[in-house]
Amino acid sequence: MNRTLIGIVGWLTLAASVFAAEAGALNEREARRSPEWVTGGVMYQIQPRAFTPEGTLRAATARLPKVAELGVDIIYLCPVFVADDDPNIQGWSPRQKKSGMNNPRNPYRMKDYYHVDPEYGTDDDLKALIAEAHRFGIRVLLDMVYLHCGPTAVFLDEHPDFVKRDAEGKVAVAAWGFPALNLANSELREYLWKNMEYWVWEFGADGFRCDVSDGIPLDFWETARERLNKIRPDLCLLAEGTRREDQLKAFDLDYGWGFKWDNAAGVRKQWEKMRDERPRGGARFIRFIDNHDIANDSYDNRIEKEWGTRRVNATLVALFTLDGVPMLYNGQEVADTARHSIFGRSPIDWANGDTPAGQIRFAFCKQLCVMRHAERALTHGEVVWLDNDQPDSVVSFLRHAASKEILSVVNLSDRPTTVRVTFPERTGWSCDTLLAEGSQAERDDSGFLVNLEGFGYLVAKNRKVD
Repeated sequence: MNRTLIGIVGWLTLAASVFAAEAGALNEREARRSPEWVTGGVMYQIQPRAFTPEGTLRAATARLPKVAELGVDIIYLCPVFVADDDPNIQGWSPRQKKSGMNNPRNPYRMKDYYHVDPEYGTDDDLKALIAEAHRFGIRVLLDMVYLHCGPTAVFLDEHPDFVKRDAEGKVAVAAWGFPALNLANSELREYLWKNMEYWVWEFGADGFRCDVSDGIPLDFWETARERLNKIRPDLCLLAEGTRREDQLKAFDLDYGWGFKWDNAAGVRKQWEKMRDERPRGGARFIRFIDNHDIANDSYDNRIEKEWGTRRVNATLVALFTLDGVPMLYNGQEVADTARHSIFGRSPIDWANGDTPAGQIRFAFCKQLCVMRHAERALTHGEVVWLDNDQPDSVVSFLRHAASKEILSVVNLSDRPTTVRVTFPERTGWSCDTLLAEGSQAERDDSGFLVNLEGFGYLVAKNRKVD
């Protein structure tokens, strides 16, 4: 066999092995490596119409010291770009109509992707907010809505083919009845890629939350990542979606949809399902119990009202000690119960932060952030689920990283219980309590015996492995 043929055979062998690796089971492939500030961060969502009574970026900027005091690292800012003001109610989403706000300006129905909506202020106000957040060491993700636009989007006169059309040339709609952007159009793709680059170059944005990301071809996001990396390799892309291939090349984080926090066995089952479906080596999710969508749809019975303080606190403990990136929704840190709506002004009752209940919650969230940052096992450690004899009520797991080990035992029910948590045989435990409420624990030969009040919890550190 001559050298040329040997070289061809070698190349084909290499290509075949690369193809086989890429075509292998998804959970056998590696997730992309994310920036350290993402992996070790705590996220905080700002919904501008709720965040301050004024509903402006300037007012939001003035409140950033309190956000920084909380100890978060990442702000995810709901859309502040120019919303479509078409008054034709037939083009409004069902939720928009149901809200009763009678406001055509839905922040997720975009008119102009390149400017700030005057409702929130000016382009310079957004630039100032990002700069002030950076001064506090906080990164800012902007919310990009590329599945659809508004019926009077500024580019439609010049580029009517930027939206999908039927055989008769009428505009085709995506979800919620909004004009569907035509991502098959290469000019539109370039327009949107440059849009993301613009907010990074000119405003210092640290990344993007990508609305309904699953509705957009994955190769669009992969190219966006390649282009953005040339500007800032440490940017973050957060997918509002569940597409399993997201984190191979494009995204750093996905939404943690699918968890129902009323059954411990269900939480573990959902976690294991997502692990088995996703790339190994670090597929990551944001962990939350409230956000702008949930608050918007449950404003008559906000989570704080429906769940009560103890259940919210216990679930936050689980969120902050699981893997991924925990996220607080604005107002959660003062146990806010006010109505929220993305379709009109409905501000947080910040006065609740001056009440004993609000002060206790703020201190609690601050403590969670401090603990999360202080213990590397909570940001970089693997999750090792521990069996217990109350699996429907209690979640129990270790976070293990090198010589660090953290135990979490959380009662997700309102019933007092005594639970036996079984440790792996290799584990020797002598614990220091990091966080506890309504719990008493004792070590025996097979593990821990923990007495838990309803929604009680224990987070402890193993001093023997340090």
